[in-house]
Amino acid sequence: MQAVLATLALEKPASNGYVFAASALLPTILVVQPGTTMKSAVLVFPGINRERDMARALKLASGQEAAMVWHADTALPKGTDLVVVPGGFSYGDYLRCGAIAARAPVMDAVRKFAAGGGLVLGVCNGFQILCEAGLLPGVLMRNARLKFVCKDVHLRVERSDTPFTRGYNAGQVIRVPVAHGEGNYEADEETVKRLEDEGRVLYRYCSAEGIVDEESNINGAAQSIAGIVNEGGNVLGMMPHPENHVEDIMGCTDGRGLFAGLAAHLEKAA
Repeated sequence: MQAVLATLALEKPASNGYVFAASALLPTILVVQPGTTMKSAVLVFPGINRERDMARALKLASGQEAAMVWHADTALPKGTDLVVVPGGFSYGDYLRCGAIAARAPVMDAVRKFAAGGGLVLGVCNGFQILCEAGLLPGVLMRNARLKFVCKDVHLRVERSDTPFTRGYNAGQVIRVPVAHGEGNYEADEETVKRLEDEGRVLYRYCSAEGIVDEESNINGAAQSIAGIVNEGGNVLGMMPHPENHVEDIMGCTDGRGLFAGLAAHLEKAA
């Protein structure tokens, strides 16, 4: 089956479900019924500021409200399918970005959830937190030009056979926003080679034409890495914000594919 449709906005409200419009690249039409099995939990830390954006995108994808989980909680809601660590500036980015949040009580439950194969998505500060928590290798350092970057960027989708990319086609170029000062992904040479050899780089900074070059590498990340998964393929960290490009009013809906793919993956697995 081809990659599922990379759209989330309601084409036509219906009493029995949400019908999503087709795209030229992805002809498959995805229909997500209210009551889909995707039960999401969004973590909330002091200083996080994208949790509501993320919760809205998840609701559009699944028809269900995401559970908001406080950092001091010690357990995830029963039946959770997807944990999201959203963006922002947890604990004011003191010490290192994500360093304090990674040691919050709820993260023990997240580690246990991930070890059992549960899906975990970390975006921007969430990516930093996942690295600090040991759920992903490497570290996010200061941007190469030492400036905060806040703009739309292009990403090349490297694979379409994962829960986090099945809403796209391999090689597809998408446009999503970034907003970070420490998005420069770095790891030792052996780790970067292993990520590449094992196909664990899912998103890469590129030009609008899909060319990976120095000019398009907005933060200096090794190998233009924008998003990676763990060895099990169930934990994704990425710096860009797909949740902010899911509705037509934003002028671009390229972020829809990530959420549509997750919903379809969990619906199929149910």
